Amino acid sequence: MISDYQRRLREQFLSAPVIAPPAPWRPVLDRRTPIGGLLGIGFALAPDDGRDLVMVVSVDGHGLFDAVTGEKIARDRDPDPDTSTPDAEPDLSCPGLGPLARTRVRIAGLFGGGLHTTTIDGWTLEVVSPEWPHDRVLLSADGGMPHDGPHGEGWWHVFDSNYSTLRAAGFSPSGRTLAVATSSDLTLWTRPAPDTAPAGEAHP
Repeated sequence: MISDYQRRLREQFLSAPVIAPPAPWRPVLDRRTPIGGLLGIGFALAPDDGRDLVMVVSVDGHGLFDAVTGEKIARDRDPDPDTSTPDAEPDLSCPGLGPLARTRVRIAGLFGGGLHTTTIDGWTLEVVSPEWPHDRVLLSADGGMPHDGPHGEGWWHVFDSNYSTLRAAGFSPSGRTLAVATSSDLTLWTRPAPDTAPAGEAHP
């Protein structure tokens, strides 16, 4: 039996429509990137300029995307079967590809693991399931749970996986990229490099 508070919270989440994250976040592409059979994703930094890269592991192989432009910069359709999925390693990693060929990338998704759920300047991500098994991704600007205040001011319902299974959701270690991966696609948002001021607070 759920409490009145839990019931109100569930109704609050169910009534909130999907809206875009606020500035300074912007979508990397104007649509979701379809990736059939997506198993998991991981982040790494480009060795040349330090920009965020996103590695995708799927049943059709491995792919590497530029997290700022959404461009696919490397593809391996036939990875080594022994290392093609992250469950082959204790740290849930896979060999990198393209500019990351000499590194390993930790992957979060079907086999476990997770992405960052907070940033240094106070953005927070939470996955809720008021209508299980469909997951909703909530973004908060104050470093806390989106339980108080009106939707669209302190917190935003940015993604509803009512059509596919959520694999992973979170920030890159740099805090510049927000990613949501499902079993069928990848959605990315990006922003300039964060500083240590709390999210939503004016900077001098």
